[in-house]
Amino acid sequence: MKPERFQFAIDRGGTFTDVFAVCPGGKVRVMKLLSEDPANYRDAPTEGIRRILQEESRIPMPRDQPMDTSRIDWIRMGTTVATNALLERKGERMALVITKGFRDLLHIGNQSRPKIFDLKIVMPEVLYEEVIEVDERVVLHQEGCQLPKQAGVETAVGSTGESVEIWRPVNMQELEGQLLGVRSRGIQSLAVVLLHSYTLSTHERQIGELAKRLGFKHISLSSEVMPMVRVVPRGYTACADAYLTPCIKKYLSNFCAGFQDSLKDVRVLFMQSDGGLTPMERFNGSRAILSGPAGGVVGYAVTTYREGCAEPVIGFDMGGTSTDVSRYAGEYEHVFEATTAGITVQAPQLDINTVAAGGGSILSFRSGLFVVGPESAGAHPGPTCYRKGGPLTITDANLCLGRLLPDYFPKIFGATEDQPLWREGALEGFQKVAEQVNAFLRDQSRDGEEKGSGQSQMTVEEVALGFVRVANESMCRPIRTLTQAKGHDTSRHILACFGGAGGQHACAIARSLGMKTVFIHKFGSILSAYGMALADVVHEAQEPCSAVYEAASYSLLDDRIAVLEEQCVAALCAQGFPRCQISTEAFLHLRYDRTDCALMCSASGYPAHQDAADSCRHGDFRAAFTSRYMKEFGFIIPERPIIVDDIRVRGCAKSGIQSERRMKPCEEEARVETVVKCYFDDGYLDTPVYLLEELSCDNTIPGPAIIIDNNSTILIEPDCAADITQFGDIRITIGRGKTQTIGLKLDTVQLSIFSHRFMSIAEQMGRILQRTAISTNIKERLDFSCALFGPTGGLVSNAPHIPVHLGAMQETVQFQINHLGDDLKEGDVILSNHPSAGGSHLPDLTVITPVFQKGVPRAVFFVASRGHHADIGGITPGSMPPHSKSLQEEGAVFISFKLVKDGVFQEDAVTEALMAPAQIPGSSGTRNLHDNLSDLRAQVAANQRGIQLVNELIDVYGLEVVQAYMSHIQNNAEIAVREMLRKFARRCSWQTDGLLEVGAEDHMDDGTPIRLKVKINAAEGTAVFDFTGSGPEVFGNCNAPRAITLSALIYCLRCMVGQDIPLNQGCLAPVEIIIPRGSILDPSPEAAVVGGNVLTSQRVVDVIFKAFGVCAASQGCMNNTTFGNDRVGYYETVAGGSGAGPRWDGRGGVHTHMTNTRITDPEILEKRYPVILKRFELNPGSGGKGRHHGGDGVIRELLFRERVVLSVLTERRAFRPYGLNGGEPGARGLNLLLREDGRTINLGAKTSVTVWPGDIFLLHTPGGGGWGSAEDVMEKREVLPGLTSASQKPGVAFVERGSVFEYRQRQESV
Repeated sequence: MKPERFQFAIDRGGTFTDVFAVCPGGKVRVMKLLSEDPANYRDAPTEGIRRILQEESRIPMPRDQPMDTSRIDWIRMGTTVATNALLERKGERMALVITKGFRDLLHIGNQSRPKIFDLKIVMPEVLYEEVIEVDERVVLHQEGCQLPKQAGVETAVGSTGESVEIWRPVNMQELEGQLLGVRSRGIQSLAVVLLHSYTLSTHERQIGELAKRLGFKHISLSSEVMPMVRVVPRGYTACADAYLTPCIKKYLSNFCAGFQDSLKDVRVLFMQSDGGLTPMERFNGSRAILSGPAGGVVGYAVTTYREGCAEPVIGFDMGGTSTDVSRYAGEYEHVFEATTAGITVQAPQLDINTVAAGGGSILSFRSGLFVVGPESAGAHPGPTCYRKGGPLTITDANLCLGRLLPDYFPKIFGATEDQPLWREGALEGFQKVAEQVNAFLRDQSRDGEEKGSGQSQMTVEEVALGFVRVANESMCRPIRTLTQAKGHDTSRHILACFGGAGGQHACAIARSLGMKTVFIHKFGSILSAYGMALADVVHEAQEPCSAVYEAASYSLLDDRIAVLEEQCVAALCAQGFPRCQISTEAFLHLRYDRTDCALMCSASGYPAHQDAADSCRHGDFRAAFTSRYMKEFGFIIPERPIIVDDIRVRGCAKSGIQSERRMKPCEEEARVETVVKCYFDDGYLDTPVYLLEELSCDNTIPGPAIIIDNNSTILIEPDCAADITQFGDIRITIGRGKTQTIGLKLDTVQLSIFSHRFMSIAEQMGRILQRTAISTNIKERLDFSCALFGPTGGLVSNAPHIPVHLGAMQETVQFQINHLGDDLKEGDVILSNHPSAGGSHLPDLTVITPVFQKGVPRAVFFVASRGHHADIGGITPGSMPPHSKSLQEEGAVFISFKLVKDGVFQEDAVTEALMAPAQIPGSSGTRNLHDNLSDLRAQVAANQRGIQLVNELIDVYGLEVVQAYMSHIQNNAEIAVREMLRKFARRCSWQTDGLLEVGAEDHMDDGTPIRLKVKINAAEGTAVFDFTGSGPEVFGNCNAPRAITLSALIYCLRCMVGQDIPLNQGCLAPVEIIIPRGSILDPSPEAAVVGGNVLTSQRVVDVIFKAFGVCAASQGCMNNTTFGNDRVGYYETVAGGSGAGPRWDGRGGVHTHMTNTRITDPEILEKRYPVILKRFELNPGSGGKGRHHGGDGVIRELLFRERVVLSVLTERRAFRPYGLNGGEPGARGLNLLLREDGRTINLGAKTSVTVWPGDIFLLHTPGGGGWGSAEDVMEKREVLPGLTSASQKPGVAFVERGSVFEYRQRQESV
C-alpha cells in the first residue's frame, strides 16, 4: 500500500547522516549529508527532512522556522549521540551512590588491564565525578551460616525468591546532607548502585525518592535500569544511563524544536542496541550505544536472508575507521553484557563485532611486516588522498590500484574543500614505503640465503596490493572466530556487504573464507537507515530469578512469563498497535549449576509437553538449552541442575515498510560507462566500469569490473561474476580464483598474511578447547593456551597471550623431542607437566601432538595445548598449597606420558597416574577425575583441530612453503627484538666499545636475591641475560622452573619492543640466557614450585625492568587467597598498584605483569560462598610518591560465615616495590586476621590457618613504586625505544566491541 504521507528513516552517524524516505505515492528518496556542518545547518536529520519535504512538495521551508509536520507520517532514527558522548566522555555530570565500603568498586572493576603488554596502563575514566557511600547493607541469607544472629535484623524475600537479611537500613538523615552537598556543586544526575538490589530494591527506591524530592533531574536506579545479578556490570549500566540519558533528552528536545508543536502528532521512533525501535520518550542511554549499527544488521537480515533462500548471513559493514561484523541465521544474535569504551553495559545488544581495519586504517611497514591499523586517519586529516597531510591508508591503497575512481567522487577535498581525490599524493606516499620495504629486503639478502630471504624488489603497486591483502586477512580472522566459536562453518554463509568501503574488499574476503556468494543491497551505502524503515517496534520486560528449572518451578516460571507478556502487550497497545500485530517471545537465562556460562534461550521450536510435569506451558526450555549447549560446546551435563538467572519477554509490533519493487528486464547488454586500468595479482587489467542505476535484472557482469553507486564503489574481481537481482540488488558469485605460487624465499606480504594465518590456527584451537572442555577453569576462566610449533619444536604462534605461558610450552615440546627421539610416533599424544620438562607448575597440563607426513620420517610440526586443571591431587584442594616443600606434595607428575598411544586414549593409565599422589602420606589423588579426563580429551581435540588447519595450509601451499614461513615468522620476531636492543644500547651511548652492561637485584621476602646482569652488543643487537648470583633453591615453593624465567623474559622483551610482534621462538634468538643450576630459578627436579609460577615470576620481571630502567616496580605479587572446607572451595588473586614510568603515573587497583586474572563479582562471591565482602576499595597513599606516582594497592575485607581453612600465598610483605630515578617505593602488603574475640594477628606472607565464623581476613595489597623525585624538573630524555603511550601514537584509535573482543579480553585476563 502506497503511503499518503512522508516516511523518514535516518541514521545519524559520526561523519555522515543517511536519509531514506518514502514519499506520498511510493517514490523513494535517498540522501547523504555531513552530520556536522554548522555553517549551513543546525541539525543534520532535521536538514535532511527539510530538503526532501521542500523538494518534493515544492513549498519553501526556511531553515530558521519550525517545519510543518502535517505531511509527515513517521520518523525513525538511529543516532551516535550516546556513543560519542561515551567515547569522548562528554556526558552529563553525575554522582555515584553506592554501598559503604565500595567507593572504588567501579574504578577497580574486574581488576584486569585491557592491554597486557602496555606498561602505561590506560583505563577509561569512570563516568561519575563524586561518590557518596551509603551506610546500608543487605546480605543474602545462607543455610548453614554459623554467624550469631544480630539483634534487630529484618528478613525479607527478594524478587528472585531469595531470602535476604537487612543488616543496616539506609541512614536517610546522613544521606540527605550528602546529596544536598552534591546538588550544591551543580550535579543533577545520580546513579544508585547498592549490593543485592537486583533482588531487594527497597533501599534503592528509598534513595531515589529522596533524591527526587531534593531536585535531582535524573536518577538511575540499578535495580530498574537492568535488574541482573553482578553489581559491577549493573553499576556500570546505571552509570551509563545516568551519564547518557540526559544527553539524549537534550538532543531530542533540540531535534523536536525544529518542527511545529515539537512533533506532537508524529510517530517518532528510535533504534535501540537490540535492533528494535522504541518511542522517543522511552529512548535511554544504556540501550542507545549501538543505535546506528543495529539498523544495518536489521537491514541485511531482512533483505539478504530472504534473498539468500534462508542461508545464514555474515554482515560486513566496512566504514572509515573500522569494520563491523555480525551474523544472522533466522534470529538476531544478542549479547546481554558488552563493553564499549571501558564501560560494561548489561542490556540486550546485537552481537556486532568491531574489528581494526577500515578504509581509513593507517598503513605502516615495521620490522619486515606489513601492518594495517589499528589506528585510523579519521575524517580529519583523513587519508593522504584527502589533501590534508594525512597518513597512508587502505583508501589510498585502493586509489593507487585503480579501484577507486576520482572522477566519480565529489570534489570536496583539500584545504578549500573543492579538490578531487589526490592519486598522485597517494602514489608518492607508497613510493616512499616501497623504498623502505626494498631497503629491508636488501638488508635481508645481505644476511645470507640461509635465512630464506632474497625476495626481489617490490613495485609501488605490489606494495599497495600487499597492504590490501593483509587488511583482508585481518578482517577474515574475526569472521572465522565469530562463526566457529558457536560451531558454524564459515564457508556456509553469504557475505552481506554494506557501508562505504566494503565493496572494494568483499570478493577477496569471501574467497579467503571459502564463501560462494556476496550480496550487496541497492541501498547498501545507507543500509543502516534503510534497516530502520524495516524494523519492528520492540518492548522488553525482564526480571531476575534464582529458581532451579524443574517441575516444582514450572508454574512459577509460567506465571512470571505471563505477567511480563502482559506488560509488553500493554506497552505496545498503548502506542496504537492492534493486538493482532503484536507477538511475544519468552526467554529464560539458563546455566548449569556451579558454572557461569549462561545462555539466553527461547523455546521457539521446542513446544511444551502435554504432561505439565515435563516442561513449562510456554515451551520446553530444557530441550532448547541442552540442544544449544551441545551445539556450542559439544557436550551436556545431564546430572547437573539447570538454574534460571533471568526471565525475559520480548514483544514485537510489526511496522516495517514494504517498498521493494521488482524490476523489468531490459533485454539489453549492460552499458559500459568507461574502461580503466585496475591492478590485480596478474598486473594491470582492463576493467569496465558500470553505473548501478543503469543496470537491469537480466544483466550479468563478469569480473574484472567496477560498479559505481551514488555513494559506493563495488569491485568485481577476476573469476567472479555479478548478477542484478529482480529487486535491483547485486549478487556476486565467487570463483575459485587463480592459485598463487609462493616460493620458499621471504615474501614480506606473504609473511604478514602467514602471521595472521598461524595466529588464527592457535585461536581456533583455543575455541575448540573452550567449547569442549567441562571445567570452570578452562571453559569459563579461559586459563589455557594453544600453540603451533615448527619441526624442531620452536614456537611459531601462541594464543591467547597469557604472560606466564609465553614461550614456556616451547621448552616442553623440545624436551619431548630430545627425550623420546624415534619413540615419538604417529598416533601418539604426549602429556607433560614436570618443571624439568618445561612445565610451569603441576596444575598446568600440556598435551602435545606430533604431526607426520607420508614419506617424512620425523614429525613435520607439533601442536600443543596447556590448560590449568582445578585439581590434580596433592596436600590441599586446588593443588596450590602455600606451604608445600616438595614437588610430590603439589599433585600428579607427568614427565613424558603417552596420553594417546597408536590412536587410543589411555584412560586407565592416566587415571592411575592422576590418583597416584594418594600414596603419599597427607596427600590425595585428584579430587575431580571426571573433569580432568574430560578436559584432557578436549585438549586432544583442540590439537586435532590445529593439525587439520595446518594440513589445509599444506594442501594449498605445500609442506616446504609452510615450514619456510614458520621459520620466516620466527626470524621476524628476532629482527624486532634486535632493533629494540640496538636502540637501547645507543641511548646509553656513554658506554664504550659498542658494549653495554646493565644490572639489577631485588629480593624475595625471605631474603633470597634475584640478580641479573645484561650485556648488550649494540652492533649485533644481541644480549646475554645472566642470572648468576641469584639465590639457591629454597625450602618452600617459590622455586621457579626455568620455563617461568623464559616466559617472564619474553614478556619483558615484548613490553620493551612496544609494538605488536609475533611472540615466538625468534624473540629469544638474539638472547643468551644463563641460569645457574640449583638456584631458585632452576631448581632440582624434586623442588616445590607452585609459588614460583605466581610469585617469583613477578620478581624476575621486576629485576629485568629495573636493569633496563623502564619503570618502577609494580606490586610484584598476585596475592593468592584460597579458602574452603569439605563443602566449598574458592581461589582468587587480588589487584594492587602498578609502577610509574618516565611519562605516566601508575594505576591503582589493577593486576600487572605476569597475571591479569579477573576477580569474582561481590554479589556472586556472597551468593555462592560462606563469606561477606565488607570492603573492597583503594588504599590511598600506598603508591610510591614521585614526579609520577605509583598506583595504589587495595584493601579487601572478608567476613567468614562458616569454619574454613584460609591459605595465603603472597610476596612484597617485607621488601617494598622499588621506585626509580628518585621515586619512592610503594607500600608493602599486609595480611591480617581479625579474630572475633578482638585479637589482630599478622599472618605473614605465606600460611594456612583455620578461621571461624565471625573472623575477618583483612588484606592490604602492595602499591606501585614512584618514578622520579617530585622536586625534579621534567628531564628531556628519550623513553625506552618502542615504549610509546597511546596518546603518542598517530591517528584515531578505534573502539573494539562484540563477543570476539569480549572473548579475547577474557582470554588475556587469567
